[in-house]
Formats: sequence, C-alpha cells, structure tokens
Amino acid sequence: MHVTSRRAITALLSALAALPAFAVAQSFPARPVRIIVPYSPGGSTDVVFRLLAPRLSDDLGQPVVVENRPGASSTIGLDISAKSPPDGHTWGVANIAYGANPSLIKKMPFDSDKDLVPVSQVTIVTMVLSLHPSLPARSVQQLVALAKRRPGEINFGSAGYGSANHLATAKFMHLTGTKLTHVPYKGGGPAVVSLVSGETSMLFATIPSAIQHIQAGRLRGLAVSRAKRSSALPDLPTVAEAGVPGYEAIEWNGVMVPAGTPEPVIRRIHASLSKVLSMPAIRERIVGLGAEPVGSSPAEFAAFIRNELATWSKVIKEVGISIE
Repeated sequence: MHVTSRRAITALLSALAALPAFAVAQSFPARPVRIIVPYSPGGSTDVVFRLLAPRLSDDLGQPVVVENRPGASSTIGLDISAKSPPDGHTWGVANIAYGANPSLIKKMPFDSDKDLVPVSQVTIVTMVLSLHPSLPARSVQQLVALAKRRPGEINFGSAGYGSANHLATAKFMHLTGTKLTHVPYKGGGPAVVSLVSGETSMLFATIPSAIQHIQAGRLRGLAVSRAKRSSALPDLPTVAEAGVPGYEAIEWNGVMVPAGTPEPVIRRIHASLSKVLSMPAIRERIVGLGAEPVGSSPAEFAAFIRNELATWSKVIKEVGISIE
C-alpha cells in the first residue's frame, strides 16, 4: 500500500475514534448538571457551590443542581462522582480530605490518582478557631493553658475523620502539646450546630460556616488558621500570631470530573467556572464569606493536588492521625 494511502487511512481511523468524544463535547451540556458536594448542607463547601450554581446554570444553559452526599470523609460523594458517566454532567467537589484520605483510609473505594481528573481549584477557605461562649478562654494562649490543665476534657467537633477541621485540630494539638477529644459529625454544618448548642466546646470552623454566629455572639472566635489575617474577620489574629509559631491550616475545594471525560468538555466546564469566579459580585460574596476565589487551570490544580497528597502523607505519619 502506498505510504500516502496508509497515512490517509490512519488519519481516517483516528478521526472515527474521536467521533464519540466529539459528539459528547458538541452536545454538552445536554441535560442538568449535578455538583456532588460530599458533605452535609451548611458547611463552607456547600455554601460556596450553592452561591455559584445559579450563575453556572446561566452560563451553561442547563440547571446546575447541588447534591449533598456526605459520609466516610468525603469518599461516598466522590466515589459516586468517579463512577458516573464521563460526559461532564456530574462534577465532584474535592477538598482537603482528598489529599489526606489515601493516607488515612486503608481501602479507598476509588483511586485518587486515576479515577477523577481535576478541572479547577475554586476557593481557598480560611478556618477560624471558634469556642462555645461557656468555655472560659478568651485567647489562644488561655485555651492552650486550659487544655493542659484539663487534658482530654475539652471536646472539639469536625466534619468527620480526615476533614479540614479534624486535620487542623490535630496539627494544633501536635504543636501545642495538648490533648483534646474528637467528636466527628457528618459535615461542617452539623459540627457548627453542635458547637452553637454547646454539645461541643471547640471547632476549627470554616469562616463561611461560622462568621454569622461569631458576629452574633453565639460563638467566640479566637484566631484564624492561615498565615495571614482574614479580611472577613480582620480583628482576629492568626493562630501563629496568637502564640503557636509555625501554625497554618487551610481548607480548599475544587471541581473534579470522572476520568475519560473528553478534553473539550473539561475546557467548557473550566471556562464556565472561570467566568463565574471572575464576576465582581461573586468574588465579593466569596471574600465576604471568608474564602478566596482561585479559578486555576486543570494543570495547576493537578499540581496542587499532587502537593497536597505528599504533604498530608507526611503530616499524618508525623502526627499519628488515623480513622478509627
């Protein structure tokens, strides 16, 4: 066969093989898009994506629905995402637990490296060290002193084992030499409710989930978890400033889709997220909630996730965190 003919046939076969993906890309979105948030309603991740959903719907021309599937340190919701058809109509929301879970859970229901692919980091979320007003501590140093006098007596809530709240508190205990008792819930919303009710005494709450309670006096904010102060709570110091040198812990979230999703579809989702995150009104709302909009590229988000996986693998071994 002539070389030119072989090349033509090869090109034709390649084009035919690409047709299914091309067809999916051309028709996307063909029906409502669901965003699976792997936590209960009311937490920071839920709050942020419910803010974005109506504008994403306007841009994509299809309803965008937030679906809460909490449990198992976010793996239930992300497993559903990983096993959904790779056509762009199901998005999974990854957060700090995505980087920690492979080091915490012996048998993951999906492969973090292979079954989901990154689209964009959406936000970085600062946490605030929050206390129930009944706890007699008005500074980080007073809290540390109280915890050392009463080891194991102060309980703290979290959105579950391996959640941002859990990891942030474990790091706090490690750096301060304190012992606190963990009370896990099925999401950030229920953890905040438990703190407001007095069922727990302490929580590294994400600012979006706690700021209204702090402003109303239902909770006492002591310090923020990032290395820099938050414009949402400018009067609060960082934990490091307040007496725990070297402390920093942040929550983050971003969109993942099932492996095999066509590149044109991933580009369309990324473009929509970038457009919405660049809207001044949306950026203002996100910043007001205590979060920071990001909107990274798929490659940037992939590099960020690789770093998270490596970082938390090291920290978890050093601190000795485990899912009981």
